[in-house]
Amino acid sequence: MRIRAALATAVASAGVLLAGWQSGAHIAETGTATTTSLSSTASNGHSGSTGSTGSTGTSGTTGKSGTSSGSGSAGSTTAATYDGTQVQTRFGTVQVRVTIQDGKITEVTPLQLTDAERKSAQISSRAAPILRSEVLQAQSANVQTVGGATVTSDAYLTSLQAALDAANF
Repeated sequence: MRIRAALATAVASAGVLLAGWQSGAHIAETGTATTTSLSSTASNGHSGSTGSTGSTGTSGTTGKSGTSSGSGSAGSTTAATYDGTQVQTRFGTVQVRVTIQDGKITEVTPLQLTDAERKSAQISSRAAPILRSEVLQAQSANVQTVGGATVTSDAYLTSLQAALDAANF
């Protein structure tokens, strides 16, 4: 049963990556994407533990990493990624990574999604793209949970908020 859950999670993650790739391809087609070259990568080993968050009983550690990129010209841009807290739920662990570029959230990537059982993986694979879209539109973690995926949504948004806090966003 655990193998099925792992396989379902892998398929769900592939679906999320495919959706993100398609979104990026759409941006490239419209010509609104900014091309930059990677100039440096920095990693901050900051980690600390978070407390519990009430009714969801979530806790974990916060990791933070930063990546800077720019072309060195007057129109250079910087992008940084921050890993959110690993949030433990009764259905598995949830953790997201946020990319911030020029003061805007440009990407939210799930690093871990609930996978305790097949249904959990299915719910995560359905909820993650919706949450990503809502967060990118709202430019914050202050979005509504996805119906039928409340636990996963709460954990996703908690991890995201930790990443945004680490970014001072």
